[in-house]
Order: sequence, then structure tokens, then C-alpha cells
Amino acid sequence: MSDPRATVVHVPIGSTTGWTKITQDSRVRHVRRSAARAGITAPWPDWLPPGIVASVAAADIAEPWAHQVAAAEAAWRGRHVALATGAASGKSLGYLLPVLAATAAPAGDPEDADDWRWRRRPCTALYLAPTKALAHDQLRASAELGLRGWPIAVLDGDSTPAERDWARDYAAYVLTNPDMLHYSVLPNHQRWAAFLRALRFVVVDESHRYRGVFGAQVAAVLRRLRRLAGHYGAEPVFVVASATVGDAAQASAALIGVDSSAMTVIEQDQSARGQVEIVLWQPDGHPDDDAAILLAEAVAADQQTIAFVGSRRSAEIVALNAQRELRSLGSDRLIGAYRAGYLAKDRRELERALQTGTLNGVAATNALELGVDIAGLDAVIISGFPGTRAAFRQQAGRAGRKGRDSRVVLVARKHPIDAYLLDHPSALFDEPVESAVLDPAQPYVLGPQLAAAAQELPLTEADSSYFGEAMHPLVEQLVRNQTLRRRPGGWYWTRPERAVDGVDLRSSGGDRIEIIEIGTGRVLGGIDPMSADSALHPGAVYVHRGDTYLCDELNGEEHEALVRAARPGYLTQPQLQAGIAISSVRAGRPIGVGRISFGEVAVTSRVTGYLRRDELSGTVWDQTPLDLPERTLRTAATWWSLDLAAIPEELSLAELAAGAHGAEHAALGLLPIFARCDRWDVRGHSTSSHPDTGALTVFVYDLQPGGAGFAERAYELADGWLATTRARVSSCDCEHGCPACIVSAECGAPGVGLDKGAAVALLSLLAPEQ
Repeated sequence: MSDPRATVVHVPIGSTTGWTKITQDSRVRHVRRSAARAGITAPWPDWLPPGIVASVAAADIAEPWAHQVAAAEAAWRGRHVALATGAASGKSLGYLLPVLAATAAPAGDPEDADDWRWRRRPCTALYLAPTKALAHDQLRASAELGLRGWPIAVLDGDSTPAERDWARDYAAYVLTNPDMLHYSVLPNHQRWAAFLRALRFVVVDESHRYRGVFGAQVAAVLRRLRRLAGHYGAEPVFVVASATVGDAAQASAALIGVDSSAMTVIEQDQSARGQVEIVLWQPDGHPDDDAAILLAEAVAADQQTIAFVGSRRSAEIVALNAQRELRSLGSDRLIGAYRAGYLAKDRRELERALQTGTLNGVAATNALELGVDIAGLDAVIISGFPGTRAAFRQQAGRAGRKGRDSRVVLVARKHPIDAYLLDHPSALFDEPVESAVLDPAQPYVLGPQLAAAAQELPLTEADSSYFGEAMHPLVEQLVRNQTLRRRPGGWYWTRPERAVDGVDLRSSGGDRIEIIEIGTGRVLGGIDPMSADSALHPGAVYVHRGDTYLCDELNGEEHEALVRAARPGYLTQPQLQAGIAISSVRAGRPIGVGRISFGEVAVTSRVTGYLRRDELSGTVWDQTPLDLPERTLRTAATWWSLDLAAIPEELSLAELAAGAHGAEHAALGLLPIFARCDRWDVRGHSTSSHPDTGALTVFVYDLQPGGAGFAERAYELADGWLATTRARVSSCDCEHGCPACIVSAECGAPGVGLDKGAAVALLSLLAPEQ
């Protein structure tokens, strides 16, 4: 996206509409065009068996790109590789070449690709993806190489017992995910001993997804993997791949637990690419409405298109509206929805339909962001900035596969960060992507992971080479808690249960809730308990694959939500009540005439009711109270406070509360520019008088238990962050506040007032204009 040959075009206002002349529309703010480029190829590596070369070449790959060969050569020589070339640059072949050469050797005539037999696992390799869809897509792509008999298998939660046994005992290349590695492979490492003993390569794909607490958890799992492989005599080479990661060497090294000097970075993309046109679009109304129309127009123009949206419900609604619009355009093409929570067979059906072209368009959450290669994808529509430049470029990179020209449209929300990017497009196009934020030594993460490692194999002093110096105090704490016991041979797990079952890699908050249709008993999908309170409370409207359901019962003890098919004509919006208490203060300093602090907090929240909104107009029909349990989140937060004596006396307490609430919204909206998070990673809370500070206080806290590093980053960069927030709110041309400054559609407390003038006054006390 930062091609030096790219140009920014300021588009004149026009009246022509339609997909083919989209850039003449008055809602277009900017257009960025990146020129097409020719690729640079290199000869096949001389260590690659001729039979493999013949099979790969027969799969329409006459010669590899130069960066693919560079990555393959480094890995084959035993160097860990950070493969950081662009989206659709063919990273897969870069790591598949050494994997193929290591896991197989042809017999008979080396020039005859038809005379092919496989030795029994001379070496093994492991592929890790953050999603099931990506692992299955890699299986499909590997099969297309035409290597008959290559023992390769997918291992995930959908695998049958027989498939798991075959993968363990016979597969040379196993495609799986960190969860399966954590819960199944490593705790049963004795059964996987032959595979681990022969392990030569580990591929960690889409590594930018491993950040925050999830990233720290996966980093600990990879250290456990390296430790057990070493126990069996193997030292696997890691290839860490991502198209959108900043500081690739440091991020990759932190993830796998080695020094950055041990990484070879391959980041010069030498693949061919067609012209990419990126359009910044400012809608008159809701971005999802424009996204649906643009999706329909693109599909009607014979452009296979994905529209990325911000929520599961939006995916369903945008798909419905786009299909309706497509029919009005006289087209019989098909548009569907894709999101998390679908059953495996539904996901596979949708993926096949996209790959074969029988599905012409799709509205999707970021569940489809990762790597499911759809040949001939012509366009991407993004409804609302997805939170980070990395996520934007990942989604935008889905356009232009196979070297064809493509178009990307970012439909801006009425949100502070979207408004900022419309005014400062270079912040989107020309700034580097964010570095991954993860802390492998975070005690909340590393402590339970050390317990899991000790159950797999007793911990010893030497294991600090894998887990770092933070291991020692945490081990002593585990001993004091009677989780581990010290013996002459090391530290041992003392309990009868499995340690890994107490570690939730994705911090979803417990066992998933199954969504069951009343009457048929059909399982529609699943959802984590924290999300279930908001999406599947009694009375909630739940949308699944274009159909709507009403939730009759949410049973947390039985882990199920009971729904029935219905079309009530309205949608539901949950209302939240939250409180926050300061547990400890790690750091603090003055800021303006106030004070900013960082530490641990306990956040209590409860869904107190819901609004019913008209399905078409969004008008609120009524409000219904709910009695759901309170949940507590212990996490990290940054907060700023202002003594009432420092605030102008003409502001009443009600105005102060409304001003603090508005400043909270604006600051949260702009935080991703500074803290490398997206809008789902953090949340805020404000009050005109907090009992722990005795002052007006605004909190910003990580949504991950124990913290994710984003609130701490906000503390470190608070001066620039709050100055930018003040400038954004004060420069907005609205009179009383709008979604481009202090109004947030994501606010769970819509009953609390907002005051733009008071927000500017408070922010000016913290970050005065220079």
C-alpha cells in the first residue's frame, strides 16, 4: 500500500453513479492508485528434488518469485525466517519448498513425476494458522500442487478420532492451530514423540494476529513446543509469515522466543501485481447501507467482491440488503454472508462457493480476512476502518489476486478515527503498519503456561532458556500456591486435572454456548459466554445466514441458548451497566493540570436491558429491562483525573459528567493511531467523581483479562494522544457533538449525556493548545 509510484487523486465532485464510474461520485474523498508491477523470478533451488519441481511447475508455477526462493534458501540453511512480503505475494510457496524437500523424496526416475513414492517420514513439519478456515485452505492449495501420496493432514476440532490418529502416526505435514497444539498435541507429547523427534520446520502463518494476551499465550505455547521438540532431539526451524506486521524481525523473534539476530527477514515483494485503486468514501448515512449498495453494484458489474463489516449481525444484514439491491438491478447473481459461529460444514460450503465462483459476493466479518485464497477476487469493500493499518491492509490485500487489476473501497464511519483518516489520508497510506504488542513474560499468562509445561515435563533451571528470567519468580509463586512441587529433578505438577484445561488461549471466558433451534434441535453455531450476554439474552434477535431468530432462553449452566425462527420486524441493542475499581497503581505522572496513571483495575459489567429498533429505519420502539448476572474483569487500565478545583466553576456537575463521557468516546476513537489496537481491544468508563481518586476520572482499559499492553501504551503516549483528541473534537464543525467527534454508536450507556463544549474544556486542561 506504500508503493512509491502511487499517487493521491483529489476527485472533483460529480453526479455519475455506478461501479464503473465510482470515482466520479461526490461521496469520494480520495483515490490512491498503485501502479501495476512486473514480477522478478529466480531459478528453483538446486536442493529441491526434480520430481517436486515438475509437480509444482505443472500447477501453473513456471518459476518462483525471487523472494520465495530467498525465504526457502534461508530456511533450508537452518535460519529462522520472518517472511513479511505483501498480501497475495505467494508466501505459501516460500515455506512449502523446504517443507516438501524435507518431508519427501521421490523414488525411481527422478525426472519422472509419475513415479512417486514417499519415504516414511524422514522429517516432519507443522503448520499453525489462527483459524480453521486458513488451515483447510492451505490443505487445498497443497493438494493443487499435484503431489500424489504426500502424507498431509489437517488437525482441528472438527477432525474425527480416526483422522487425528492418522495425522499423528503417518502425516509428514500437519496443518493445525495453536489451540489444538495447546490442548491436544503437547499434553500428549509421548504419543506424538515420533512426529516431534523428526520435526524440522514449523510455519507460523498470519502472525500479526498473535498480539495482546492471545499473542502472549501463543508465544508460550510455541516455547513449550520448542522445549518438547528439544527433549526429543529436534531443533525445528521456524518460518513466521505475515503480510502486515511492523518490525518483522523483533515481532517474530518475540513470538517464537529467540533473539532477533537469529531471524532472516524477507520483506521485498517481487511478485507481479495489477493496478490497485483504493477509494476513500464518505457516506451520507450509515456505512453498512452504502456498503450493501456498493457490493450489489460491484457484483452486478461481474466483479467478485467481499464486503468486510464490523460485526456478525452486520454481515447478515448487509448480505440481505445487497441481495435485495442486486435483484432490483436485474441480476440473478448470488451474495451470501460469512462470519464466525457457523458450523464447519456451512463454512466449507461457503468457501467452496467463493472459490468456484458460484457465490459472486459475500458480506463477511474478519473471520474471512485470513488467507482463504479466492482466485479472481476483483474488489473489496470495507465498511468502517477496521481499527489498525495492519487490518486494513490485510483486508484490502484480498483484492487483486492472480495479478488482475482491482479496487478497494473504504466506506468511512461517522467515527473520530475515520474522520481523521479522511482528513489525513497519508496516515492510512504512507505510515508503516503497527508492530505486534505482546508480552510473553506477562505473569497472568506465563504462570499457568509454566504449570502446563511442568505437567508435560518437569521444569528445570535450564528451561529459562525457553521461558526467560521471568520463569523463576513465577515458579516460586506456583510452589507457594501448591500448584508445583520442588524435587531434586525439578518442579513437578501436583494436581490430578490437566493444567492446559485451565488456560484459555483466546480468553473467551469459558465454555462456548451452543445456539440451538427450538423444535428441531438443530445447532446453529456457538458463541463465547461474554458475548452471549449481549447477543443472546432472552428477547434478543439473532441473525444467522439470512434468517432471524428470537432467543427464548440463555442457560449458562447448560451452555446453551434456545432460539426459534421469527421475523419480528425489529433488531435488538443491548444496554450495559459498568463500574470500575482501582486495584493497584503501577505508574503515575502529571499531565496538564491533571494526573495520568496506569495500573490494575476490576471492571464489573452487566447487561441491564435492551432496545428494540425498527429493522429498516433503526427507530427505537421501546426498552426492556433484563436481570442477568454481573461479570468481573480484572485487567490493566490507564486513567486521567482532574480535581474539581482545577475545572472552571461555570461547568455544573452534570456538564462535567457529560463532558467526561464525550472525551472518553473521542479518546477511545483515536487510540488505535497511538496504541496499535483496534476498537474491540479497549473500552472506557468515565465519572465526574470517582471514589478511588476523589476527582473527575476517565478510564481506558484492556478488554483482555490481565491486560493486553494497549492501555500501557496509551499511558506512555498520553501527551500526543490527548492533544490529538482535543484537536479532533475542537475542530469538528458540528454544533453539539456528532459521531465524528464525541458520539459513539458502540456506547453501552446511551442514557448518559454528552457535552462537546465541556469535553473540549476538559481535554484542554490535560493537553493545552500550544
